[in-house]
Amino acid sequence: MPQSSTRRPARRKSGGERVFADDAGLLWSASHAQGAGDGAVVFSCISDARQSVRAIQVDSGFVLADVDDEQLRTWLREAPKIGRLT
Repeated sequence: MPQSSTRRPARRKSGGERVFADDAGLLWSASHAQGAGDGAVVFSCISDARQSVRAIQVDSGFVLADVDDEQLRTWLREAPKIGRLT
């Protein structure tokens, strides 16, 4: 009998994920993506998949847990939409 495999989500080296509501009441996920040098906060709408993913650059010492929801809403308004490259 074949053994079923369980897919595990990739672990992020980023420092977590936060869920917050924007000004219109939509729920967004904010995650900290860190590369060489500075990192970024990536925003994904979890209550409306039609919304574009957005991202904004943050400093290397950034800790997502230290940011309040109002700051996340401000960054979301400022963050450019990420689209497909064609």
